[in-house]
Formats: sequence, structure tokens, C-alpha cells
Amino acid sequence: MYKTAIIRKEHFNAAHRLHNPAWDAQKNKNVFGKCNNPHYHGHNYDLEVKIIGIPNKDTGYVMDAKVLSDLIKNQVLDRFDHKNLNIEVEEFKNLNPTAENIARVIYDLLRPYISDDFELRIKLFETQRNIVEYPYL
Repeated sequence: MYKTAIIRKEHFNAAHRLHNPAWDAQKNKNVFGKCNNPHYHGHNYDLEVKIIGIPNKDTGYVMDAKVLSDLIKNQVLDRFDHKNLNIEVEEFKNLNPTAENIARVIYDLLRPYISDDFELRIKLFETQRNIVEYPYL
């Protein structure tokens, strides 16, 4: 059989602040720059969720795209879209919401719902020029 990837693209808007509470204000400013704004800042994130596996012989699907879309909506978009990640999203109460950490959290939210027969990859576009992939293999 042949492995095939299905990719679902989604979009969400969220605010965040990059900040390490163990550091003083100057070190936070030096490391995170304008992303350390105490009043937060926002991004229009683009998300690609990739499922890789062998298509089902009866359906031809790796995974039903509607099922994947609903899963992303329920586990990610409803939780992150139009939210302040630092304040409103439990996963970031003690985790700096960098693009790297956001991608990993999305992976962790989706992985329990995806069969172990499939690989899961997350690609998060924080901007058109800043892109994170998790896991990177």
C-alpha cells in the first residue's frame, strides 16, 4: 500500500505576549522585543494539520476531511480563536505562547483523537515569514 497525506488548512486570530516571569523587564525586552508588549499583540495564524497514512481500502480516505475539520474546530479553533492565549487558554497559563509552543500544544490536543496508525504533523504560520513545524522529522 501507499502512504498518502491529507492536509486541512484553518485560520484563527489570537493575541499573546512573549514573556519569561523569571527574567527582569530589560531581559524580556532584549530577548522578545516588541513581542513582550505588556498590552499584548495579535496574529492572524494559518494552520495546516497533516495526517499521513495508508488510505482505507473501502473508502479511499486516509481520514474523512469533515471529521478532521470538526476535530480541529472543536479542539483548537474554539479554544484559541479570538482569545488572549496567555490569559484565556489554560495550556498557556505557565507556558510561553511562542509559535513553537502553540504548534506543540495543537499537536497534543489533536493526537489523542488521531489513530496511532497515522502520523500527525502541524504547520503553524504565525506570519507569512515565520513558520513552525511540529514534530519536525
